[in-house]
Amino acid sequence: MPQLSTFRLYLLGVALLFAGYVTLEYNRPRPLDWTPTYANKDKIPYGTYVLYDQLPRLLGTDSVETVRLPVYSQLTGLTLDDAEPDYRIRRMQEGLEEAEEAAEDATEATDSTADFNDSTATAEATEPTDSATREADADTATDSTASASGTEAEGNEEEYEDDEEEESTDALPLRAGPANYLFINESFELSRPDAHALLQFVARGNDVFVAAKSFSSGRGLLRDSLGFDVKDAPLTTTKGYKGIFAIDSVELRFTNPALASAHIRLPGTSVEQRLAVDSGRVGRTLATDAQGRAVLIRLDHGRGHFYLCTAPAAFSNYYLLRPRTASFAEAALAYLPARRAWWDEYQKQGPIGEQSLLRVVFAHEALQWAYYLCLFGGLLFVAVEARRRQRIIPTLRPLPNTTLLFTRTVASLYRQGSNHALIAEKKVGLFLDYLRTRFQENNPDFADADFRERLSQKSGLPRPRVDELLRLVNFARTAPQMTDQQLLQLSKALGDFRREAGR
Repeated sequence: MPQLSTFRLYLLGVALLFAGYVTLEYNRPRPLDWTPTYANKDKIPYGTYVLYDQLPRLLGTDSVETVRLPVYSQLTGLTLDDAEPDYRIRRMQEGLEEAEEAAEDATEATDSTADFNDSTATAEATEPTDSATREADADTATDSTASASGTEAEGNEEEYEDDEEEESTDALPLRAGPANYLFINESFELSRPDAHALLQFVARGNDVFVAAKSFSSGRGLLRDSLGFDVKDAPLTTTKGYKGIFAIDSVELRFTNPALASAHIRLPGTSVEQRLAVDSGRVGRTLATDAQGRAVLIRLDHGRGHFYLCTAPAAFSNYYLLRPRTASFAEAALAYLPARRAWWDEYQKQGPIGEQSLLRVVFAHEALQWAYYLCLFGGLLFVAVEARRRQRIIPTLRPLPNTTLLFTRTVASLYRQGSNHALIAEKKVGLFLDYLRTRFQENNPDFADADFRERLSQKSGLPRPRVDELLRLVNFARTAPQMTDQQLLQLSKALGDFRREAGR
C-alpha cells in the first residue's frame, strides 16, 4: 500500500468529519414546531388533529365535513362572481340617484337618512306572528339595527357603509338543513358577503362556534350586527427565577357551577383579547378569566346562536392530549346541539386544488403564454450559449528576413577587424559559385585565354571588361592585404558583371 502524503491524510480527515456531521444531523430528533396552525392535518402541539378526530364523539354526530370553500360559497353553493355583476349594477344606479339627490338638496338628503333610521327602528320593534314571518323579520331587524347603530356612531362616512349593509339584507339561497359551523383559527376575519351569509345562516336556527386569538379590529358587519366588542388585555409579568420577569399564565373557567372542574391554564400570550357584549344585546358569558373578563360568550341571533372564544389554544393537540386540560374544550363544544358539523379549513389551508405559486399565472391565458415563452427563451439561450466555443486563433506574423541584416552585421565585424582580405576572399568564393551555377564553369582557369573568351561570349560583355574583372579577382586571391579602395573596386566590378550578365 503506497504511503499517504500529509495532504491526502488531511483531505481524508476532513471527509470523515463531514460524513460524521451529516450522519448526526440526519439522525438528530426534529425539534417541535410550536407554530399555531390549528389545521386538522397537523399533529404538532398547536394543531387540531386530535380535536378533529374526536369531533364526532364530542358533538354526538357522525356527519363531520371539512370545508375548503369561503363561507358564502359553502352556505349558498354559489361564488361571489355569480352575484357580483348584479350587485355592481345596483350600486352604480343607486349611487347616481344618491348623488343627484345630494346635489339638489343636502337638507332633504339628511331628512331622508333620519326617516330611514326611524323606519329601521320600527322594523326592529315589530314582532313576527308565524314561523316564516319570524325568520324573515329576524334577518331584516338584525341587519337594519346594525345599520342604524353604525350611522349614529360614525356619522356621514358610516352612512355609506350602512346603506351597503342594507342592500345585503336580501334573502340568500342558503342550503337546507340545520348544521353547526366551527372555526378554530389564529385570526378570524370575514368579508362582507361571508359575514352576511353567516348571519342569515345563524338566524335560521343554526349555530356557529368561533375560537380565534384575534378578531378583526374594525367595526365590521358581524360585530355590529351581533353587538359585541373585543378588547386587548394587557399582559402581566412577575419576577421569577433569578429575578427574570416572565409573563403570567391565564386561568380560564366556566361560569356554570356544574363545570367548575373544567378549567384550564394557558400561557398569557395565548389569550390576548377579551370579549364584551354591548348593552341591550342578548348574550351570555360562558367562561371568564380570573378577573371575570369574558373569553367565551354566546350571542343569540334569530333562532340560532354564535359562540365566540378568544382562546383557540385550548382546542389544540397539546391541551387535548392532557386529561386535566381536555375538559375545557369538551365542555365548550357541549353547548352545540348534536347535528351535522362543518369544520372550516379554508381560512387555514385555502381552497382545494392548485396551490402552487404559479396558479395565478396559469389561470390567465396571456400570462400562461408569457410563462411558456420565457421558459422556451431560457432553454434556447442555454442551448446556444452552452456550445463549445473555439479559442480565438492569434495572428502569427511571419518571421522577418534578416539575411541582409546578418550580412551587414558580419561585414561590419570583418571591417572592424581591418581584415579586408577575408572579405575579398568571401566575395571571390561567391563569384566562383556564380560562374558554376550561371555559366557551368566548374573549374575556371583565369589565365586560360579560351576560358576568358568563353566567359566573354556567355556573359555578353566585351573581352577587355572580362580581362579587367579576372585581373581584380586574381589580385584578391593572391594579395595578403587589401585596402578599402581595392575592396570597393572589386565589389563594384563583381556587381556590375552580375547585373550586365543577367540581362
